[in-house]
Amino acid sequence: MKMKTAILIATTMVITTLSLSSCGNKSAEAEQAIDPANAPWIVDRFDDIKVLRYEVPGFENLPLNQKLLVYYLAQASKCGRDILFDQNFKYNLAIRRTLEQIYTNYDGDREAAEFKAMEKYLKKVWFANGIHHHYSNDKFKPEFPMAWFSEQIDKYVKEPQADKDLLLHVIFKEDLFAVRLNQTNGVDMVVASACNYYEGIKMAEVEKFYADMVDENDPRPISYGLNSKLVKEPNGKIYERVWKLGGMYSEAIEQIIFWLEKAAQVAEEPQKSIIAALINYYRTGDLREFDRYNVLWVGDNESNVDFVNGFIEDYGDPLGRKASWEATVNFMDSLACRRTQIIAANAQWFEDNAPINPAFRKKEVKGVSAKVITVAMLGGDCYPATPIGINLPNANWIRKDYGSKSVTIDNITHAYNEAAKGNGFNEEFMISPEVIAMYEKAGACGDLHTDLHECVGHGSGKLMPGISKDALKEHASTIEEARADLLGLYYMADPKLVELGLLEDEEAYKGFYYQQMMNGLMTQLVRIEPGKDIEESHMRNRQLIALWVFKNAKNNEVEMIERDGKHYLQINDYEGIRHLYGELLREIQRITSEGDYPAAKAMVEEYAVKVDQDLHKEILERYEKLNLAPYKGFVNPVYTAHYDAAGNITDVTLDYTEGYIEQHLRYSRDYSFLPDVN
Repeated sequence: MKMKTAILIATTMVITTLSLSSCGNKSAEAEQAIDPANAPWIVDRFDDIKVLRYEVPGFENLPLNQKLLVYYLAQASKCGRDILFDQNFKYNLAIRRTLEQIYTNYDGDREAAEFKAMEKYLKKVWFANGIHHHYSNDKFKPEFPMAWFSEQIDKYVKEPQADKDLLLHVIFKEDLFAVRLNQTNGVDMVVASACNYYEGIKMAEVEKFYADMVDENDPRPISYGLNSKLVKEPNGKIYERVWKLGGMYSEAIEQIIFWLEKAAQVAEEPQKSIIAALINYYRTGDLREFDRYNVLWVGDNESNVDFVNGFIEDYGDPLGRKASWEATVNFMDSLACRRTQIIAANAQWFEDNAPINPAFRKKEVKGVSAKVITVAMLGGDCYPATPIGINLPNANWIRKDYGSKSVTIDNITHAYNEAAKGNGFNEEFMISPEVIAMYEKAGACGDLHTDLHECVGHGSGKLMPGISKDALKEHASTIEEARADLLGLYYMADPKLVELGLLEDEEAYKGFYYQQMMNGLMTQLVRIEPGKDIEESHMRNRQLIALWVFKNAKNNEVEMIERDGKHYLQINDYEGIRHLYGELLREIQRITSEGDYPAAKAMVEEYAVKVDQDLHKEILERYEKLNLAPYKGFVNPVYTAHYDAAGNITDVTLDYTEGYIEQHLRYSRDYSFLPDVN
């Protein structure tokens, strides 16, 4: 069961374009040049992607020791970049470095069609941290000829990264390593997935290996397998390659530790001890040490500067066990924290009044903290595509005994808002000007839903005795995201939010309900190629909720209207929709609390996976005409340390002018420590 949501850039935001994406329907104008004067938030645009910049307001006002802390933690956040590339696919680093050498050394016509196609492919590889789409998981299809690319390797690659024929086959053979994450029912998900978490091993062997480790009576169960690759040798021996100093990824982890030690030198308690615990975990690879670090980290609600660094989220593993490397650095947005503080202070009320079986409620909600932050650096699985909300740690027993820490990332949301103005999306897909006005009136509902999702959604409910967090297996992520989303959706319509001063209008939720239902049933389908099912957990969650409500609406609460050959959502009873959200939440919580895998499997397969192909075709055609680039990600600001004559840092300043290509080439030059194949 996933106990944290790193909400991907377009998962739950009320900005409609951020809830949408296209994997195979690009207009010719998608490659148009960006005019920074007219679009200062937009750095680059290619394929189905728009790259934005974010600002870090308030950094210049931090005291010097906090600026230094941000600077050192930011350095550590860049040093694990290669780890994520390798985790996503075994040959990603070799392919990326080959592409970068060709791009850098190329002395031919850079406006030639083949070169421009390779440039776009390289940009996509940087964005996805590998050769598979960051959201759909499908392998990219190169738009340049294999023969041409082979010639460029011979001419420009001075340091071969791997066997050329192997790389050519991996890139150009469509059915080879076709999907990074395959959770199709009935297949061996380990064998069918290209991610680099397992080698030479089958799904049943993985499940048995870790099942044999579990102590059912341990009140503080270890997250076995979180920080390792599981390998089966030709002789049949199965063992873990642990990600630690002296183990797998040691070269990068050494650099991460170096900068964390610098950070510890300028940090104050309790953060100095927290960083020391993280360093010890990286040195030993001991997951008990990781738990100790998390207990210390979740207990620190006073430090202005905070961070995430490590092997955190298991979305990229088909079995939901192995964690990708990620990092963020942030500091508190004190003015915007009021909203999350109110939610955290009332966490027990939300728990006590949730429409779930009382047996599944927590009698005492402990240690819930929430804040709005300004992110200062993104790294690993949070870069270039990034979350807008975070709730950690993931270990259920830590959440139960010590609480959780929730954040909403304010400056990222602001950047999305600025880049999404005036795109014509609402006019195309919403049923009437009245609904558009209602949606625009919803205003703060998007941020509020994110807060509820993270702070009380993931932190709500409890597992029954003896139920493992892994009981729902490959469906755990979808079910957990649905559970958190539903709790937030249910409470969006509660008068309590007006009473608490979180909403000014009891009717505001209606526009948000409309957008959420529309997105889940219709508009998120632009992320899917024709004929494909839904694979990504957040997308499955959104369709599960919307389609379940649609199919179980017995009193015409919601319907689909056809007008002028186009389909539109119409909601007739908003309170009825809320009631249906509550019904579904009750069942989802039961499934979670009881670890009912058959029920989870049945629900996901019935509501979350299959796509209405006729509606899909229509939505793609309508969306393509808007010429939007729905996937969004970011470049980081550049931090510069200034020194006095004695070599002491006297200040740290920011620069926002670095381009997308320039940043990634620099990161590959300065923060690349791993071998080509690991």
